[in-house]
Amino acid sequence: KSDSDTYSCDIGDAQSRAKLTVQEAPVLFKQELQNEEAKEGKQVRLTCELSKPGTPVKWMKGDTVLYASEKYEFKQHGTVAELIIQDVKSVDA
Repeated sequence: KSDSDTYSCDIGDAQSRAKLTVQEAPVLFKQELQNEEAKEGKQVRLTCELSKPGTPVKWMKGDTVLYASEKYEFKQHGTVAELIIQDVKSVDA
């Protein structure tokens, strides 16, 4: 997208201009979240892979947005996004 701009070719006495508009490709899931089972008190790691690195990710439980805390940790490396849930309880299902 950052390549969008007006470009020109200059031959001294004449110049030709063209406008380039780059449309961003949509972000897709290369690997979706997988169902997990865990015993109470354990740590669970949910992972998905995106088609574009650095894409902002919002983690949710049902309709509730999750925020980083002692309970929830978020990691993102390139195209891989992870949610780590500490000390899972039955209410985390």
